[in-house]
Amino acid sequence: MITFFCGLLVLILGFAFYSKFIEKNADIDENRETPAFSLKDGVDYVPMPWWRIFLIQFLNIAGLGPIFGAIAGAMWGPVAFLWIVLGTVFAGAVHDYFSGMLSIKHKGLSITEIVGIYMGTGTKQFIRGFTVLLMILVGAVFIMGPAKILAGFSEGWASMSVWVWLVFAYYVLATMLPIDKIIGRVYPVFGFALLFMAVGLIIALFVKGYQIPELDLTNIENLHNNSKQFPIFPMLFITIACGAISGFHATQSPLMARCLKNEKSGRKVFYGAMVSEGVVALIWAAIGMSFYGGVPQLNDVMTANNGNAAFVVNEISNSLLGKFGGLLALLGVVAAPITSGDTAFRSARLIVADFLKYSQGPVKNRLLVSLPLFAIGLLLTQLDFSIIWRYFAWSNQTLAMIVLWTISIYLAKNKKIYWITLIPALFMTAVTSTYLLFAPEGFALSKEISYSAGALITVIAFVLFLVYLKNIKK
Repeated sequence: MITFFCGLLVLILGFAFYSKFIEKNADIDENRETPAFSLKDGVDYVPMPWWRIFLIQFLNIAGLGPIFGAIAGAMWGPVAFLWIVLGTVFAGAVHDYFSGMLSIKHKGLSITEIVGIYMGTGTKQFIRGFTVLLMILVGAVFIMGPAKILAGFSEGWASMSVWVWLVFAYYVLATMLPIDKIIGRVYPVFGFALLFMAVGLIIALFVKGYQIPELDLTNIENLHNNSKQFPIFPMLFITIACGAISGFHATQSPLMARCLKNEKSGRKVFYGAMVSEGVVALIWAAIGMSFYGGVPQLNDVMTANNGNAAFVVNEISNSLLGKFGGLLALLGVVAAPITSGDTAFRSARLIVADFLKYSQGPVKNRLLVSLPLFAIGLLLTQLDFSIIWRYFAWSNQTLAMIVLWTISIYLAKNKKIYWITLIPALFMTAVTSTYLLFAPEGFALSKEISYSAGALITVIAFVLFLVYLKNIKK
């Protein structure tokens, strides 16, 4: 319990103090006109109050990741708390903040175009295709996850395929309509509900006397029941993504950057939303480790249910909050991924539109860009959920790594403290390259080869950055 509250305190202090240090390196000008006003179009560029944008941003980024990912990450034991807390404060929130602020500086451009500005045309072309594919993967993942949970509620009268089509129909509406028609009105309510749900669950956990495992020198180890196949590095850092750092967030921040009235609000919206998501992930990881009596018991339950975190979420919500409370909690869990999936498709539409320089004012133009994206997303829902999730997890963290390098170049170019993103960029380079080499869905190489090659790739990336710095100075 002490570990949990210490983690919560670090997250709060991170927002209170470290976020202000980060803000000083972003060249904020609260008197500068934002794209919400200079490019106002009534569709994507729509001025909104910061508190509404915060709740929308929070719900956009808080999909299945801080819930399903945190439960799966809890299988490694209390060491997961370290990654959630430190990853959020020093990597994820910094990544999300600069993703939004750089978009504001560049007239609300999507993250793909921002990467191109700082890393060159070749990287831009690659990241365009890579990010659109990631957004479609996110949309497919966040159709199937909620559909699975809803099918459990409606057994006997609505199958999973029926829910897939209903969720998909909603995605079409939310992607096509102006941002203030559905997203701007409904998301703040769901965002508050998701926070309320997480707080309600942790209070119920304490009231009913569950014991959260502590992190100390005796258990900083891998408690996963298949520790050989799932070493802490890199597997934990890929599994817990949205609750620590996630490249998907870099695609969502520009959506809200187009609606922000004042640059000064960026810290509360972008850094604040990520810290809030870190709190949700911390809560679910704590519940996962304690609800069944300990980490070994959680491993047994997850193994018996083929890693289906939806089963765990369902059982925990109903047990801790009763039938009605459990229903409300599960609706929050359903709302979170659905409201990330629709903005994933919206991001994909805007990325393609930015690339084609295709106005998104007319409905016909939005439809022409969106239809192919929806068709591919629907096809992906026919694949096995676990396969899509694994590829989504790796590509998600790879995008985060690329964005961190982009921000580091921006900071270096503007003579700012670039170490604040360079260190996370190096770490995520090691994580993603090692995972690709080691994981079964990657090259499935031995641990020794994967670790050595991952370290070498990271060193090469660092050397190339030093060469870049030298050229800047010249």
